Amino acid sequence: MKKTVRVVGAVILDDKNRVLCALRSNAMALPNFWEFPGGKIEEGEKEEETLVREIYEELGCTIEVHEKIEEVHYEYPQVIVHLLTYRATIIEGEPKAKEHAELRWVPLGDLKSLEWAPADIPTVEALLANQVNI
Repeated sequence: MKKTVRVVGAVILDDKNRVLCALRSNAMALPNFWEFPGGKIEEGEKEEETLVREIYEELGCTIEVHEKIEEVHYEYPQVIVHLLTYRATIIEGEPKAKEHAELRWVPLGDLKSLEWAPADIPTVEALLANQVNI
């Protein structure tokens, strides 16, 4: 039986309606795919707490977590990922790629131009379907 991993991702928007996208490095699983930054939920942690901690660890900035955007179960060959994505805003600091190969602010309408990790695609589609509500 495959292991299920619970993870959270932050859809960080700036005041120009651009989304912060993170390119997975060669040291990560699924290298060279884009994703919403975030990480694994630790035992006893709330999703929002995980997101604040992970973004601080990965990007060196503090975020405020808002509403949930999408909940995805995606089965990769080695693992099942249960991904929860939340809208978030940066309240302190400038994001820096500590673990990722690159960070890029991408206009909402251009998200499909990137090659996304499969588990992140439903969130991209939800964002594009609901752009007027963001």
